[in-house]
Amino acid sequence: MVKLVCFVVVVFMAAAAAMAGADRELKVGYYEKTCKDVEKIVNSIVVNSIKANRGKGAGLVRLLFHDCFVRGCDASVLLEKSEMNMHPEKESQANIGIRGMDVIDAIKAALEARCPNTVSCADIIAYAARDASRYLSRGGVDFPVPGGRLDGVVSRSRDADAFLPDSAANLTGLVRNFRRKNFTVEELVILSGAHSIGVTHCTSFAGRLTAPDAQINPGYRNLLVSKCGGVSPTATNNHVVVNNVRDEDGAAVARAMPGFAARVRKARDYLDNSYYHNNLAMAVTFHADWALLTGKEARGHVVEYAKNATLWNVDFGDALVKLSKLAMPAGSKGEIRAKCSAVNSYHH
Repeated sequence: MVKLVCFVVVVFMAAAAAMAGADRELKVGYYEKTCKDVEKIVNSIVVNSIKANRGKGAGLVRLLFHDCFVRGCDASVLLEKSEMNMHPEKESQANIGIRGMDVIDAIKAALEARCPNTVSCADIIAYAARDASRYLSRGGVDFPVPGGRLDGVVSRSRDADAFLPDSAANLTGLVRNFRRKNFTVEELVILSGAHSIGVTHCTSFAGRLTAPDAQINPGYRNLLVSKCGGVSPTATNNHVVVNNVRDEDGAAVARAMPGFAARVRKARDYLDNSYYHNNLAMAVTFHADWALLTGKEARGHVVEYAKNATLWNVDFGDALVKLSKLAMPAGSKGEIRAKCSAVNSYHH
C-alpha cells in the first residue's frame, strides 16, 4: 500500500510539472546545480560537428526557428512518426531538407550519460543554435541562452504548414505571419539574415526561375536555372543550391554574373550581413527575400543592416533569444525526453 501511494504521488508530481510546461520560467544558468557543464558539452559537440561538416551549423540555426515558430520551443520538430504522432512536423514541405538532428542526438546521448533525465531536447536546440551562430560568425553573434524548457509530446505536420513562413510569400503575408508570433517587421528582416548561410532545394524557389528582371538579377536567375536543370524543378531535378550566391562555385558565378565574381568568398557558410548586400543587388534565392524590398520599413532595415554588420550581429542575437522564449500552447504537456526523436513511453 505504501509503495502504491508513493507511486501515485510521483506520477501526480510528474503530471503537475508536465502541465506547467507552457508556463515555466526560463533563466540563464538553469542547469548550474543539476548539470553544471551542460553548455560546455553542447559547445564541444557543436564545434566538432561543424568542423567535420560546415553545413551542420546552418542546419542547427535553422532548427531553432523551425522548432520554436510552430508550437513554441518544445523540440516537436525532432519527433519521428509514431502512433501518437502519425504525421509529425518533419513531414511538412516547410521542413524539407532540415538538418542537424544527428548533432542534437549526439549531444543528448552525452548529456544523458552525464546527467540522466535532466536536460530537455528543447534546451539543447537553443544552446546548439547559439553555439553554431557564434562559430559561423567567428564570434560576432553571441548571447546568453536561458534554459528550463520542456519537450512537447505533440508534433503535427499541419501545424508546421500553418505557422512556418512560405518562401514564396509576399511582404504582407510575411508580416502577418511574424506578427502572429509577436515579431515586428524589423525582426522579420533581422531573422531573414540567416539566409547568409545554408542550402535549399530548387522547388523551394521555383518561382524565381521565371521571375521578371525587376525582381531578380538576370544573371543570378540564369545561374539558378543552370543549377536546377531548367525552369520547372521536379522530384528528379530538385537539386540542392546554396542560399548565398557568395558561396556558389566561383566559375559558375563568373560565367553568369561577371561583376559579382569578386564577391565569392573562400569561407563558405559564414554568418554575416552579406545577405542584405545580396538582397539590394537582387541576388537572393527566395521570393520572400526579395519581397523585403517592396515595403518602405522593411527595405529601410535591409539598407540599415547592409551598412552596419556589427549592429546586425547584436540584433540577430537578440532576435534568437526572443525566438527561443516562445512558449508551448497553454495547457500543453511537457517532459524531459529520454530520446529526442520519441516521446517517453508512459505517454502511449
